[in-house]
Amino acid sequence: MNIPISNERLVKEKDRERITTISRSQAWKLEQKGLFPKRLKLGDRSVAWKLSELLDWIEQQERA
Repeated sequence: MNIPISNERLVKEKDRERITTISRSQAWKLEQKGLFPKRLKLGDRSVAWKLSELLDWIEQQERA
C-alpha cells in the first residue's frame, strides 16, 4: 500500500489564531463562506489547518 507522505506542517487552533489574528468564530464564518482555508479533521475532537494555506490566505488579505 502506498501512503502519500507530506512535509506539510499542520497548525492547531491556538497557533492558527496567532498566525491569522482572527478569532475562532470569525475564522469559522469565513470558512463556511469559502473565504478561509478549510480545516482538516484529525480525529473526533481535533482539527488543524495547513500552514501554507494560512500563509497564502494572509498574503491575499494584504493584497486586497
